[in-house]
Amino acid sequence: MTVAKPLPHVIGVLGGGRMGAGIAHAFLIKGATVIVVERDHEAAAGAHARVSDAVGKSVARGALEESAEQALSRFSTSTDYESFKHCGLVVEAVPEDFGLKVAALKEVEKHLPADSFLASNTSSLSVTALAHELSRPSSFLGLHFFNPVPASTLIEVVVAKETAPELAELAKAWTTALGKTAVVVNDAPGFASSRLGVAIALEAMRMVEEGVASAEDIDNAMVLGYKHPTGPLKTTDMVGLDVRLGIAEYLHSTLGERFAPPQILRDKVAAGELGRKTGKGFYDWSE
Repeated sequence: MTVAKPLPHVIGVLGGGRMGAGIAHAFLIKGATVIVVERDHEAAAGAHARVSDAVGKSVARGALEESAEQALSRFSTSTDYESFKHCGLVVEAVPEDFGLKVAALKEVEKHLPADSFLASNTSSLSVTALAHELSRPSSFLGLHFFNPVPASTLIEVVVAKETAPELAELAKAWTTALGKTAVVVNDAPGFASSRLGVAIALEAMRMVEEGVASAEDIDNAMVLGYKHPTGPLKTTDMVGLDVRLGIAEYLHSTLGERFAPPQILRDKVAAGELGRKTGKGFYDWSE
């Protein structure tokens, strides 16, 4: 029987949006001290509220043995990268823009201890290309969490060409310690999950565009016929149509025409129909 190595005592998360807050929550409820760094005080307050709400829900579900107050005593937010100076691991969770991620990762790296590790939560960008921009690429890899983080049992461990083998093994152990399952993939466009998930979603969009079936019926076909927990279009609404479009455009540029975004996706994003977060996507979320 393999015993998972304990998590680093102090975990940093850069970015406290929906994903960043979910990642912070995942580590926090497993006993780590967690620091979220955001761009300004308003964003930091929002991150604190999201994590606090998630911890409260964990207590209500009976998923947390300690009180919410006890768990949150190990949680803090900041607008200063210097707050990462005691972290054993920092996970970057800023928007999917290569230049933005490079700038953020470089700034984080300046403040990390020499024996610490850095990870990106990117869902599609090249982890190897990101690593090439860093001074310690062997201490960097991808940790792709899935939304919603509390409910998801998967973490995609993405190994760049320079990633130290022992770090990949550590990442698998951390995943187990979080109560999740790791799949390990070598860095490639879209990794495994985004590449497959987006391919199915884009074809589902084309079917709606062509009038083959409604979004609901297409999703039901995948839920009932293939045991998907949610269909590709409802999942797209939950992820965000703008996020899916960005990933599709990147995969289109690297892997070719089979990932060309359908016009219906471009039109919905242009109209501000981004899914659950705006109240409308392929479904009506206004209620």
